[in-house]
Amino acid sequence: MSENEKALKPEDLTRLFVERANAGDAAGLAALYDEEAVMAYPPGSTTVGREAIRQLWEKVLSNGPHFEPEEPLPTLVFGDIALTATPPKDGSGARAQVVKRQADGSWLRVIDQPEFRPPTS
Repeated sequence: MSENEKALKPEDLTRLFVERANAGDAAGLAALYDEEAVMAYPPGSTTVGREAIRQLWEKVLSNGPHFEPEEPLPTLVFGDIALTATPPKDGSGARAQVVKRQADGSWLRVIDQPEFRPPTS
């Protein structure tokens, strides 16, 4: 696992994600996820496990995307589990993650729904 800065509170994960993504650091991004994490991406499918998530981010980051920080919604914490979320700046839906406190007190993502849109009726 990368020796990058660890998330000391759940909200740190969003900031660290943006910093590492903009640096092109796929391994650093994957280090923000639990070994068995599940990510609902690409749209319509899931990516399971830190190594698969690293490989996915390598592909995504090879296109040189730029990520902007998004203001987090209030974090909900229940013991060692928390729910973090941000509304995308473009107003296109929401992002949500379930994160878990680790034995060393840091936090990692265990479930990541990086984008979803509200149902249309």
